Amino acid sequence: MKFETFRWLFPVAITLHNLEEAIWLPGWSQNVGRWHSPVGRYEFWFAVAMLTTLAYILTALSIRHGKQSLATYLFVGYAFAMLLNVFMPHLISSLFLHRYSPGLATALIINLPITALTWRLAVRDGFVSEKRCLLVSLGVSVVLLASVPGLLFLGRHLFSPPG
Repeated sequence: MKFETFRWLFPVAITLHNLEEAIWLPGWSQNVGRWHSPVGRYEFWFAVAMLTTLAYILTALSIRHGKQSLATYLFVGYAFAMLLNVFMPHLISSLFLHRYSPGLATALIINLPITALTWRLAVRDGFVSEKRCLLVSLGVSVVLLASVPGLLFLGRHLFSPPG
């Protein structure tokens, strides 16, 4: 399998994962204590919609700009961030809480193999260099993690009921 043909599986995987989270995470977050701050349905939907849209945009830009482009590094960095997301918070929170964490099924069954293969194929096929991509991937992971509170805040203020 080639990176060029495999690439579109990433945003599809993110879509399925974010749909699972959008359905169950807001309710789950209301009673898991320090593992997750309570989050409202609409603010969470807004945040995952923005992050899902970003996956499609980076995929399209990576296709357009090709090998060794900033867009491809950012795309593969996003895949790496979602690979980390399989373990923290999904797997670790499920283990520590002794209960299912929304998103765990799609994280393990879909995201784990697709994001790991995305990274591997991108390096193997010369779309990114491994060292540079690891640095970019760590940076993208930090930026994405840091963006979540801002997206939730924005969603809360855009979609909260009046009053």
